[in-house]
Amino acid sequence: MTAGRVLVVGDLITDVVAVLTGPPATGSDTPARISFSGGGQAANTAAWLAALRVPVTLVGAVGDDGPGRERVAELERAGVDCAVTRHPDRATGTVIVLASGDERTMITERGANLALTAKAVDAALAGAPDARHLHLSAYTLLDAGSRGAGLRALAAARERGLTTSVDAASAAPLRRVGAAAFLAWVREVDLLLVNVDEAAVLAGGLDPAAQGRVLCASARRVVLKRGAAGAVWVDRAATVTSAPTRRMEVVDATGAGDAFAAGLLAAWLAGATPEAALRRAGDLGAAAVSRIGARPGP
Repeated sequence: MTAGRVLVVGDLITDVVAVLTGPPATGSDTPARISFSGGGQAANTAAWLAALRVPVTLVGAVGDDGPGRERVAELERAGVDCAVTRHPDRATGTVIVLASGDERTMITERGANLALTAKAVDAALAGAPDARHLHLSAYTLLDAGSRGAGLRALAAARERGLTTSVDAASAAPLRRVGAAAFLAWVREVDLLLVNVDEAAVLAGGLDPAAQGRVLCASARRVVLKRGAAGAVWVDRAATVTSAPTRRMEVVDATGAGDAFAAGLLAAWLAGATPEAALRRAGDLGAAAVSRIGARPGP
């Protein structure tokens, strides 16, 4: 059984990753290893899916500029089909990532990602008749500029009979829009992915199984990503499945959750059990933290 084509909707950006040797020295210098590479939650997940040989299309937006052309070209070389619109009045998005151990802080300019439209989503779906699943980065929902595209993506996927998943993206913007609004936007998605901080925003400070049960009032299935503590799967039948994470030295945590999402989707869509899907996801997340950058290696 194959996973089928996955449409991934959301951000495509340039990552400027600084892996710090220690805590930032405010007002002074901190040595770091600095790299420039492709990033964006949706684009990263698409790249990891392509590395797993899952047919995948990225739906996104870039500026009509050099960075935008580079970002699309590198994804195409990685095997991702790109339904990416170019906007001459916008710059391609950029994120500065300050990484230290298993922590990272992101300074974000979403740029052309804010110009993603519902029309572009509909065109991408029409151009992918073999699509089986739609995965949405919640960054698309969390900003008013792109929210219409995110809502249309979920609605159009349901109209076409596709299964759906949403990665909750980031705790701070979730807190700004509020749990009630976000959970209304993702109501009845087949799979919701949240990390520890996002789960606390959306479901309060409960244990993971209890948080999952709260969130299953909105999503059919919930996966709680808990970093080194593993992951937990909860569904509406009150089934709770957990799996450990393979231990790896953390070089750079950037993109680990995106790799986890790709492993989870590839396994689940191919018919794996929740435990097997969590283990596959954990393996990819561990692989991601062992290297600098958010994408698979050569």
